[in-house]
Amino acid sequence: MKGVFLCAGKGTRMRPISYSIPKHLIPLANNPILQYNVEKVIDAGINEVGMVVSPDMESLYRETLGTSKWGASITYIHQENPRGLAHAVACARDFVGDDPFLVYLGDNLLQSGLTEMVRKFKETESVASILLAPVDDPERFGVAEIEDGKVVDLVEKPDHPPSDLAIVGAYLFNRDIFPAIERIEPSDRGELEITDAIAYLINEGRNVTPSELEGWWLDVGRPSDVLRANRVLLEGIDGSVGGEIRDSKLSDRSKIVVSENSRIESSELRGPIHVAETSHIVNSTLGPNVSIGKGVELQDAEVENAIIMDKARIEKAALTGSLIGANAEIRLPGTQVKTIVGSQARIVEW
Repeated sequence: MKGVFLCAGKGTRMRPISYSIPKHLIPLANNPILQYNVEKVIDAGINEVGMVVSPDMESLYRETLGTSKWGASITYIHQENPRGLAHAVACARDFVGDDPFLVYLGDNLLQSGLTEMVRKFKETESVASILLAPVDDPERFGVAEIEDGKVVDLVEKPDHPPSDLAIVGAYLFNRDIFPAIERIEPSDRGELEITDAIAYLINEGRNVTPSELEGWWLDVGRPSDVLRANRVLLEGIDGSVGGEIRDSKLSDRSKIVVSENSRIESSELRGPIHVAETSHIVNSTLGPNVSIGKGVELQDAEVENAIIMDKARIEKAALTGSLIGANAEIRLPGTQVKTIVGSQARIVEW
């Protein structure tokens, strides 16, 4: 079995961060979003994956992932002129060949993993399987109707949902999905919907099975979603202080990571916090819910509920609910700011 990650979206809702880094590589608790997803797929017994990416973003993915990362071999698959999820799946046809395969939306995070879903799929005669989760607002999602342990209907963002079971961003298919995609028409949105292709299989009498998610599910599509996911993942860290701490106070130390070769001086840290290597924090207050990337410089700063990416510099500023890109510089004395700043940006008030 192979894995296919759909990562070709332009990330318009994540701008300006997504101008310089694909949203799937944004760090959460100092690991890229994709790392958590690839590790889930490996846990399910799949170590050969294809990344469906926009051609103009491939170099950024290669710079971070190469052709082998986190225990998986990686192949890059181009999706030019994206026309929906079904179109993205069709782009992977040559990569998967005759093998069954798992499709995973690259900006979704799952707590419980995919092992049970894969196991059930292998044990049945299914042509497709979908992962479902109960939600309070099913009209915002693709929704499944289940009878006798089978999926009997799928509706994309219905006005009157047949159930509260939303389709989570993971699917299993065999090669029969490809002729089904060839037979569907674009939706009212002008896209080839993967739900329509699965519905085609159902209407042909093919066996499509459900699997229900256990635990949380996070769709990381907006900056607010990224910060929420960062909070959730930080709650799961085990504290470890490997850097140098001088004249500083650490609260909730079991949820604080200070990595090797980082220095904390005359500061207060309130977990959960993750500080990556070679960062330097002076006379500052951090936390809770803060991720600090590699080589970050903080001086006379207050930061909470934020992600500060590699080599950013924050001085005399108070940040909350913020997402700060790599190599950015912020100096805003006397001002509390909630902001999204792209890589290389410079915001200075004298």
